[in-house]
Amino acid sequence: MRDGIRAMRLERGADARASLEAAADGARVRGEVRVTVTSDKDIVTASRRGRRIAEDSGFASSDPTPIATATSELARNVFWYATQGEIIFRLIENGAREGIEIIALDEGPGICDVLAGDGGSDSTSDSLGLGFPGIRRLMDEFKIISRVGDGTTVIV
Repeated sequence: MRDGIRAMRLERGADARASLEAAADGARVRGEVRVTVTSDKDIVTASRRGRRIAEDSGFASSDPTPIATATSELARNVFWYATQGEIIFRLIENGAREGIEIIALDEGPGICDVLAGDGGSDSTSDSLGLGFPGIRRLMDEFKIISRVGDGTTVIV
């Protein structure tokens, strides 16, 4: 179900942790894997880890590719715009529904206008990357939490 972008403000300290803990929207978290992103090499590591988690979790043979692609784009955004951050993979279940939640977390400059950053059909950078619109097309759900000066969290 693609419910569009939900923009929220990221609060500092305990409020930010509470937002992250609630990211699974009531789903039960069965496991979590974290990849720190501080270099180009970490983008590849995160993408490969996402693919492996999808394969090991029994996703259909075509599902690991969009998961790896979205992860690569998220990690690239973390590295380019914040220089460091983290990609968090969560195995979740909500009733009969199971999946992988991917969280890109950074403490970079934040996004001034998350609606503008998600509104177009192309990336807002000069890259050939998919950007947020491409990630939205690949994933079932998409959520941005950002505040200028405090960083950005993207949950897919």
